[in-house]
Amino acid sequence: MLSATIALPDRRRPAPLIASALFLSETIEGLDDGAAFLDRLTPTEAARVRAAGRSVSLAPGESVFTQGDAHEGIFLIEAGRVRVYYSGPSGRQVTLAYWTPGHFIGGPSIYGGGFHQWSGIAIEPVRVTVLSSATLRSLIRQMPNFALCLIEALEAKGRCYTAMAQMLGTRSVIERLAQLLLNLGDLYGSSESGAVVIRRRITHDEIAALVGSTRQWVTMMLNRFRREGIIAIDKSHIRLTRPDRLKDIVLTEG
Repeated sequence: MLSATIALPDRRRPAPLIASALFLSETIEGLDDGAAFLDRLTPTEAARVRAAGRSVSLAPGESVFTQGDAHEGIFLIEAGRVRVYYSGPSGRQVTLAYWTPGHFIGGPSIYGGGFHQWSGIAIEPVRVTVLSSATLRSLIRQMPNFALCLIEALEAKGRCYTAMAQMLGTRSVIERLAQLLLNLGDLYGSSESGAVVIRRRITHDEIAALVGSTRQWVTMMLNRFRREGIIAIDKSHIRLTRPDRLKDIVLTEG
């Protein structure tokens, strides 16, 4: 019986993607766009931005912000990973993205008002810098470069959610699963004896929330992939033994 958890070590390659964000996309290109949105600032300006905010540390499972709460600013991720998700009326959750250090989440709401359309939760120890709406307005007036940084980051966020919407709207759920496995292989995999060994821990629930399905369906499909020799799973790894077949599924199954 296939385990409900794919336990994978944290070490992976390529090194530049160690802290990569993750969301549903047809390619890994652009997954980390926006992570360095403050890079156009000088070190002094970047320090000024952070000094204007409030540092908050959260334990795994603690909420950064909650769907329905009032919008009051943005959160700069300084350390750790945050899962951003939408909860439907039935309580079912869809993961929008896993965001990593360098990204901002939760906005922006420059003039206040409105409510969060989704939630963010720490999945490991997280530290964020909270910039209120009033602080954002002040920084934008005083630092035009900071305004440009926000615009660039918003463009990156727009591309992210466009990519996810395109996948959900144009790809069948089996295609989305196959593409996610390929993306995980590109992000966290290494080649061993003709297979791609993914080195990351991910559960069936997490996969289901990313591809927009149920845990039961994911378990059934991973079992099918295993029987067909497309993947192999042991206690510590998932192996893409036939990534070519996953590519065929992405291209041909509807």
